[in-house]
Amino acid sequence: MLVQEWMTKEVLTITPETSMMKASRLMKDKKIRRLPVVDEEMRVIGIVSDRDIKDASPSKATTLDMHELYYLLSELKIKDIMTRSPICAEADDSVEGVALVMMEHGFGGMPVVDKAQKLIGIITESDIFRVLVSITGVSCGGIQMAFELPSERGTMRQVLDALRERKASIISVLTSQESEDAPTRRVYIRLRPMPEEQYAALIEAMRAEFPAFLYWEKPLRKQ
Repeated sequence: MLVQEWMTKEVLTITPETSMMKASRLMKDKKIRRLPVVDEEMRVIGIVSDRDIKDASPSKATTLDMHELYYLLSELKIKDIMTRSPICAEADDSVEGVALVMMEHGFGGMPVVDKAQKLIGIITESDIFRVLVSITGVSCGGIQMAFELPSERGTMRQVLDALRERKASIISVLTSQESEDAPTRRVYIRLRPMPEEQYAALIEAMRAEFPAFLYWEKPLRKQ
């Protein structure tokens, strides 16, 4: 999965000379939480978030009067509060790699740039959520089963073959492993919807055949 497939391509931007008040209004009006800061050639030189604006705003306990406060805020520029030279993603980066960087640094989003460092998009937590929903197939309904299997070749195939023999149709298969040399891995298999009595018979059969059966997730009820 590449960033270019999931990023938002139409990105609102500001310049270093944009006032903090204007940036704040823009974020509120458009319901966004961050704005890339670009130069005349659309190269990313910074990023500002709603948290940056909140931190730079005067406290409610300020002794400034309204006119002084307005003047102070109108004079404060984005260049004074932005994060300079932010870490950026590229279009051909993997989504999971970018998600790892975001998690490690506590980012809520990253600008996406081309080889010339010019802005071409942005990827945010919301885009990562869309990826998660897509690859799990949860929007298709059905149920998900979980197994703890040995980290050796062929163990997953036994489970998949058993499901096919029982006429179960598979939507997605995901695996997770704590470390490269971990003796086991977790396997999550989502199945297409079927009658409840068929679910019950299938779950009972899989529990009997595979001691590694951990649990099954009930069908998601849409509101």
